[in-house]
Amino acid sequence: MTAIASSAALHPDLAGRRAFVTGGAVGIGKAISAALARQGVRVVIADIDEDAAARTAAEIGGGAVAVKVDVRKRASVEAAFGEALKLMGGCEILIANAGVSTMQHALELTDEEWDFNFDVNTRGIFLANQIAGRHFVAEGKGVIVNTASLAAKIGAPLLAHYSASKFAVLGWTQAFARELASKGIRVNAVCPGFVKTGMQSREVEWEATLRGVTPERVISDYIAQTPLGRLETPEDVADVVVFLCSDAARFMTGQGVNVTGGVYTT
Repeated sequence: MTAIASSAALHPDLAGRRAFVTGGAVGIGKAISAALARQGVRVVIADIDEDAAARTAAEIGGGAVAVKVDVRKRASVEAAFGEALKLMGGCEILIANAGVSTMQHALELTDEEWDFNFDVNTRGIFLANQIAGRHFVAEGKGVIVNTASLAAKIGAPLLAHYSASKFAVLGWTQAFARELASKGIRVNAVCPGFVKTGMQSREVEWEATLRGVTPERVISDYIAQTPLGRLETPEDVADVVVFLCSDAARFMTGQGVNVTGGVYTT
């Protein structure tokens, strides 16, 4: 069985539900969208790259559709989520996954790098959670899963600004979960480790330059830090997200679930 097929038909309770996935066109978001679709969830791929979102929707099938969203802007998130409700007739699942990174020594960080990471990684989570959360409360049901990071659990050198933005995601997730628990809404986060994606490929090149080593050395260092002995795949994350969306996780809320291959265990 391949990793991409590993979540097939494990959670029949998800069949017929509807999900809104930000940053769903590529990488972890694409894997989550595909994994949910395999459970019979109808998925709206929401991404700033509308063409990539449309390609992913066509690829995963299952009635998936694409909408354009800029998670930094309230009006854009409201419009995209409203369009999703019209297209699907409702929504029970939010995957707030859109994220970015840059890499730099902390003493050399610019205001622009700081703002870019926080605008997408933190404000984007806030806007998507609040807008979808209002709908879920009105409907009396819903599940939210936010994408945080290993860097939300332990500060990452050269990624101080990114770590700060992801630590904020965990703080928000915990507080929002406590506020919405009495409404029947669960809110959790996943914390991936060294995931093999296009974002990681860019980070490897940046880190190699900043450390004065080869990209191959950077990757070998990632693997050496991972007790399970390999780079993580997007599907490794997606399977945990599917679980958190399902009734199998019915008594979990406010959690930052590590999916790191053992890099971090607290």
